[in-house]
Formats: sequence, structure tokens, C-alpha cells
Amino acid sequence: QGLLAIKNSDLPEKLKRNTKIHRVHKNKKKLGRNIEERPKEINDRKEFGHWECDLVLGHKTRDDQVLLTLSERMSREFLILRIPDKTAASVMSAFQTLHKQYSEHWNEIFKTITTDNGSEFADLSNLEEVSNTLVYYAHPYTSCDKGTVERHNGLIRRFIPKGDYINNYSLQEIIDIETWCNSLPRKILAYHTPDEIFERELDHIYQAA
Repeated sequence: QGLLAIKNSDLPEKLKRNTKIHRVHKNKKKLGRNIEERPKEINDRKEFGHWECDLVLGHKTRDDQVLLTLSERMSREFLILRIPDKTAASVMSAFQTLHKQYSEHWNEIFKTITTDNGSEFADLSNLEEVSNTLVYYAHPYTSCDKGTVERHNGLIRRFIPKGDYINNYSLQEIIDIETWCNSLPRKILAYHTPDEIFERELDHIYQAA
């Protein structure tokens, strides 16, 4: 009984039993379609119109702007949209503007969008209510599920290092970064640029209309 009488508080820190209760959050909001439901042929990058989406933060303060980034998987076309903050409302406002830009051709250009489970993308699946676009959410903490946009975000860091305020960069500077990314010949594209492939696909879509 001498051993049994030792109180937990008398034990060395490493030997104390962890009595913390781990609660299971059963009511966590399901944002939408899991990436497991995404058609496997999208992985082949042979069909145009499948996008990945992410955010690039600057100084990570509430008073700094944010970059909403999208990359098309086949052409590697890269879009950079500057938004006021990383709220779901700002993200959806940017997508509404993008939707108006491509108007009647939206469904052919944005067939699917894959993004992460961040709260800033919580409303993105609402696009399914106003278009034929299907939105898929990646596995938690699995950046490789949207590796194309992640790699392009890395290109942004050549011009905007981590910790810099997005506010300090003009709209023209952001446009110049996007232009540079899309004008870069890629070996995987047979040394064509993303812009060349993207414009070719747009021509097909607009001519077919």
C-alpha cells in the first residue's frame, strides 16, 4: 500500500497521468465536398477548367490586405486577387467579381475548385448554387492536395517576403507579379507559357459558344 498511497501530485512531472479530457467536436461544420469525391481524372491535368485556391498573407495583422490566389491545373495559369482581409465575405466578394468577368462562360472555365478547410473558404461551396462549379475541400493540413497553387504562392514570395505588408505593394506591382508568373515558359508545358495555354483554351471556349 506504500506505493499506492503516493499521490499523483507527488510524482515527477513526466510520470503524472494526463487527466485532460479530450472532447470530440461532433458538430464541426462540414464545408462541402471532400477531395476524396473529386473525379480521379482531374489528377491527369488533361482537362481544362480545374482550379486550386488559397490565400497568401502578408504581416498577418487585421489591418493588412490579403492575396487570394487561384491556379488552373492544366495550364498553370495563376490569378492573384487582392482582397481587404481573410474573411469569408471578402473571399466570396472576389469570386462574385470573377464570376461577372467570365459571365456566361464561367461554367466552362471554372468546372471545379479545390481549396482547404480554412474558415475563409467556408462559403465557397455556395458557388454550386449559382453555377455548375463543384467545390472540393482538401484534407486538413495536407498542402499537397493543392500543390499547384502552393508552388505558385512560393513564386509570390520572391517579390513579397513573408512578414511584409501587402498594403505596401501597389495594385500594379501585384499585377506585374501575376504577369511574370504567367509569362514564364515551363518545361512541363513544352516550354509554352501558362498564358499561351490559357488563351488557347479560352479561344476554344469562346469560339464554340
